Amino acid sequence: MVGGCCGTTPPHIQAISKAVQGKAPRPLPELKTTMDLSGLEPFQLAEENAPFVMVGERTNVMGSPKFARLIREDDFEAGLNIARQQVESGANIIDINFDDGMLNSEACMTRFLNLVAAEPDIAKVPIMVDSSKWSVLEAGLKCLQGKGVVNSISLKEGEEEFLRQARLIRKYGAAVVVMAFDENGQAATKEDKVRICQRAYKLLTEKVNFPPEDIIFDPNILTVATGMEEHNNYAVNFIEAIEEIKKVCPHAKTSGGVSNISFSFRGNNIVREAMHSAFLYKAIQAGLDMGIVNAGMLEVYEEIQPELRQKVEDVLFNRHPDATDELINFAEQFKGQGTEKAKVDLEWRNQTVAKRLEHALVKGISDFVEEDTEEARQQFDKPLEVIEGPLMDGMKVVGDLFGAGKMFLPQVVKSARVMKKAVAYLQPYMEEERKKNPNSRNQGKVLLATVKGDVHDIGKNIVGVVLGCNNYEVIDMGVMVSCNDILNKALEEDVDIIGLSGLITPSLDEMIFVAKEMQRRKINKPLLIGGATTSKIHTAVKIAPAYEGITEQVADASLVVGVCNQIMDESQREEYSKNLKEKQSAWRDQHLKNQSEQKFVSLEAARSQKPQFDWETMEITRPFHLGKKLHKNVPLQTIREYIDWSPLFWSWDLKGIYPKIFDHKKYGEQAQSLWADAEQLTQHIINNKLFQPEAIQYMWAANSIDETIEIYADEKAEKVLGQFTFLRQQKEKQNGSYFCLADFIAPKQSGRIDYLGAFAVTAGRGVQDLAREFEAKGDDYSSILVKALGDRFAEGLAEYMHKVARDNWRYGKSEDLNNEELIAEKYRGIRPRSGIPSLP
Repeated sequence: MVGGCCGTTPPHIQAISKAVQGKAPRPLPELKTTMDLSGLEPFQLAEENAPFVMVGERTNVMGSPKFARLIREDDFEAGLNIARQQVESGANIIDINFDDGMLNSEACMTRFLNLVAAEPDIAKVPIMVDSSKWSVLEAGLKCLQGKGVVNSISLKEGEEEFLRQARLIRKYGAAVVVMAFDENGQAATKEDKVRICQRAYKLLTEKVNFPPEDIIFDPNILTVATGMEEHNNYAVNFIEAIEEIKKVCPHAKTSGGVSNISFSFRGNNIVREAMHSAFLYKAIQAGLDMGIVNAGMLEVYEEIQPELRQKVEDVLFNRHPDATDELINFAEQFKGQGTEKAKVDLEWRNQTVAKRLEHALVKGISDFVEEDTEEARQQFDKPLEVIEGPLMDGMKVVGDLFGAGKMFLPQVVKSARVMKKAVAYLQPYMEEERKKNPNSRNQGKVLLATVKGDVHDIGKNIVGVVLGCNNYEVIDMGVMVSCNDILNKALEEDVDIIGLSGLITPSLDEMIFVAKEMQRRKINKPLLIGGATTSKIHTAVKIAPAYEGITEQVADASLVVGVCNQIMDESQREEYSKNLKEKQSAWRDQHLKNQSEQKFVSLEAARSQKPQFDWETMEITRPFHLGKKLHKNVPLQTIREYIDWSPLFWSWDLKGIYPKIFDHKKYGEQAQSLWADAEQLTQHIINNKLFQPEAIQYMWAANSIDETIEIYADEKAEKVLGQFTFLRQQKEKQNGSYFCLADFIAPKQSGRIDYLGAFAVTAGRGVQDLAREFEAKGDDYSSILVKALGDRFAEGLAEYMHKVARDNWRYGKSEDLNNEELIAEKYRGIRPRSGIPSLP
């Protein structure tokens, strides 16, 4: 294992090992180089016989609904547990992403990485800072310990911006993921992938002097089995591109977001796991070095059910035109417990024509649709009524199932094909109807565009298919379309509806800009918002207020027809708009109530309301001794009396307070077992003096100046030894003072000398030595327990040194506080520590 992990190789790593087992190593260039990364521990990816690198994806708000929910609920601690689980599951690197329109992504990235830094079991692995926004990437780079990875930059905004970002990444000392995008959009073919990566490689190595071994190319793993023919070769294109990129870009690494390949089957984990493993089996042989993948969604390649594996590989490697349909049908069985293929059942043919059409749409069966459509046509006065009646009713069922996760994307496209076939059958009859009534027209004209800065268009394309087969005229402007072009085209074509699509977070900002421009230019057309990062709340809070017209977020492609139909129906439109605006107003009000973001006052305003003390009469107690004092070999038994034992159990994921945890229904028995082992090992450590705790303590004369504390060589205050500058509270308060740590030291202008103490502690080098002894014996449990006890002795020594400092400050002895009272801070003065809210 790489990345400092130890113990048994987990199943998902076995899957990768099996995938490459017995394969000849890839041809190597003459010069062998390695990619060196690090968290708290070194990580090296060699070129020769290197294992596949797992990049954990669950700390990504775009890829993990659970993680996204925790972050939105401000439960960053629970978010850390997900990161920890990723490392424990064998992730060599963890990918961290906060691209969500409702989050302050920069603040979230900074806060989360600072929390990660305090968790050695997470921080030991390198971090991949992931965002579509440069400001978020840079916020992450400023917090990284060791050498991490930036994910990602690309040429989509041109060479100048690409090189600017690359130079900064080089300056920060990180490796970089380069996506295969350029000014024309996302590379889908093998040729475009190789061309763009080779161009980026030359720019980075020749103009930035970027180490080639620190370049990671992501040539875009795109979704297959979408039901759209042009997507069928996406997996083949990626694998062939990987092979070529390794040849033309010496020493560069390759990566990809593996879960993208199976997005069509979201909700069917058995099929997704099989697709991931089968895809990696071939991609690793082609030269794929690393992948962003949910370690929990990998099946061992050789253990994939043979028929499923064959059908999955038929899709991945585009072996025949019916591969997608066959996999969709075969995948149905995995919704239940059985493994037998469902038998063909024609019982549904005995239902009413409306129910038959609904069944055909839901199941994607086109065999009987023309005869059923003709039967329905005979029951209505106009052919359009068949579309607006039974066919639309069937599509509504499809939309509801898709929204509930009970249908998959390719099935929806198959439903759209059935719908299209029915509409095509009705088309001559509708043309004849139009000749009788020349004023009639199609359902409406819809303009679709992926906004500037974004190259993702699969969802938009499917929306176009669904609308088209529901008799809407669709104008698809493609990807990376500027606001000006969108609005000019909308006016030129006199469209009825404008639809904006985007996947990455910056797209949300562009959508807001389009809405503002529609308002400024008085373009009164309904605006539909779609894409993975969009939401009804974001649309209501950020986009709708910028534009007076209808602004609706459509969550799924299958729902778009229902929304457009209501907008286009003059009898429904006004009521629809009124209800929508009322809902969005309520969502905005609720968001304002729930939002945690605070208003801030200026520093000057905060200073004007800082706490006021009477420094003339204030009692200032002088310590007995000023200066430095070193404490060596503090008795371990003494320290033991000051230990708070609760965190020992927390480090083993046993939640509770010592000693009450022993009575806990869920954790009690395990806590008692752990405590018995800990007590025995603690006594062994004390008896043999295996830890060598030390502490250093200072006491200085001091004064404050605004938010700065000066410390002096002596009480004459003539020689300034140094300064500590602290933050002042600036979150707006209704009442009360805005505090700063410096407020608790007498101001220089008071004419009085005050005092400041500080200490630092260690449990000693013996902790690591003893842990290594157990590791050498293969006793990981004891090794981890030693480190946990080392933490407890360090914290216990800190509590003991606090008591020593208070005793030196004279009033500590008169307080006569026991350890519990000291931990509860029932004392005079304050004891801030780096990393806690008072001293962030």
